[in-house]
Order: sequence, then structure tokens, then C-alpha cells
Amino acid sequence: MLLEGIETLLVLAQEGTMSRTGSRLYISQSAVSKRIAKLEATLGTKLIIPSGRLIKLTPDAHALIKNVGPSFNEIRGLIFEHQNLDDQTIITIDCSETLVAGYLSDALGQYFQHDKYISITTHHTPVIVENVQSGKATIGFCAGHLPTQYRFIAQHLVDEPFKVVFKQPLSALPKAIIANDLKNPSNISQAAVLQKQGITPLMEMDSYTASAQLALAGMIPALVPNSIVKTLGINERFCFEFEELAELTRPIYLIYRQNSYKSPRVKTIIETIADAVATAI
Repeated sequence: MLLEGIETLLVLAQEGTMSRTGSRLYISQSAVSKRIAKLEATLGTKLIIPSGRLIKLTPDAHALIKNVGPSFNEIRGLIFEHQNLDDQTIITIDCSETLVAGYLSDALGQYFQHDKYISITTHHTPVIVENVQSGKATIGFCAGHLPTQYRFIAQHLVDEPFKVVFKQPLSALPKAIIANDLKNPSNISQAAVLQKQGITPLMEMDSYTASAQLALAGMIPALVPNSIVKTLGINERFCFEFEELAELTRPIYLIYRQNSYKSPRVKTIIETIADAVATAI
């Protein structure tokens, strides 16, 4: 029960609301509240403070997360490694939405015909990393820069280039652009490149698809990775490349715990994804 409460607090710290935490954990909002209340009772301290729709963490909660969070995820991951993956064990692949749409739909559609015990979830890279470390996901397929310290195998597949997408012709670098959440640690290198070129990220979206659609509607240009250009079938006349932005790429990784690769099923899925990306580039 204590571990359950700590897990709930860790997710609540990321999501900020009871409802989003419940969605992440597949439990009701009231169940989230009960878990936090039991954890507070066990520890004898207040952990959260309501603030409108949001939840603020107390100093004691922040201290607990800092001290316990990394160890908690590692313990979960170690427990996961001792599980046997038989032919009917569900293997969870946690993916970036843009990558699963741009590279994996055909490959995994075919793979599913002979192994139906796989599940695909989509998150941003920081959550994918956390899910692989904790054992919530067997395989992660993500883009962007990884944290400096991690305890899993990171298989670099390719550096995916970006294109500037816009409805109108562009003969020079735009002064303002739609980017994708530059506060996300995995995207932080993009901010440095844009700043060096004097480009203002006028808007920061949570979805490359939304960015591309706004640019194609003529709002302002958008920075879009090749996988989204491919998925949306964006015509080449709306895509622009500039030498000044050549360094603007995002690395694509497969991540997994070392012991997971010992499973023939996991190894086959990893090879299938790697081949799909290599074929598409």
C-alpha cells in the first residue's frame, strides 16, 4: 500500500491534477485522493494542497519525491526484470506519437498478425524513459535527447531532420516559427539552434500535427520533423530546408532494459522497429 501511494504521488507531481493522475494510472479521481490520503496518514505529514483545479505539493512532498523517486522506479524495474515473458505475456511498447505514426503503423500492423500480445502506448520522451526504467513499458521508441544518466540500453537509430512547413513560399529563414514545447528536456537543443539563428518560437505546441496544420493554414511557419511530413502527406512545395538549420535534428532511440533483450520476442520486436525506421529513412 505504501508503494502504491508513492507511485500515485510521483504521477501527481507530473500531472498536476487528480483527474489526469487517475487517467495515467487507470483509476478514478477518488481513488487517487484516497491513495494520497492514506500515504499522508502513514507518513504523518501533509503532502498536497488544493489550488483550484491544480494540486500543489508541500515541501515535505518535494523532499520525499527527491529522495525516493529514483529508487522507487529502479526497484520497479528490477522486479520487472525477474518476470518471465512467455508467448502470451503482454509486451508494452511506449512510443512517441509522431514516431509510431510515421514509421511503425505498417510494420507493427504486419507483426501483430503473428504476435497479438503486444500493446502500444504513446507519451512524450521523459515519460517513456520513466516507464522503461520502472518496467511499465518493455520497449521505448522515442525522439529527442535522453537524460544524462539512465539505466537501460539506448539504441540510436537515426538523426531525424526537420523541415520548415508553410503555406506560402519561403526564400529566407522566417523570423518567427511554431515550435514544439521547448520546455520539454528532450527538445531543449532545438531552442539553442533557433536562438543562434535569431528565430523566435512564437508558439509552442504540444503536437507537431497541430503545428503543421496551423502552418498549412497560413498562420506562421512551423518546425516539423520528417515523420510528421510523411504521416500527413505534406506536399513538397510546402516544405523548406535551410542550410542554417542543417544541425537541427532529433535523435531517434529504441530503449530497453538489458535483461529484456534476452527474450526472443522482445529481440524480434526491437529488430522489427529498427528495420522499419531504416527502410523509411
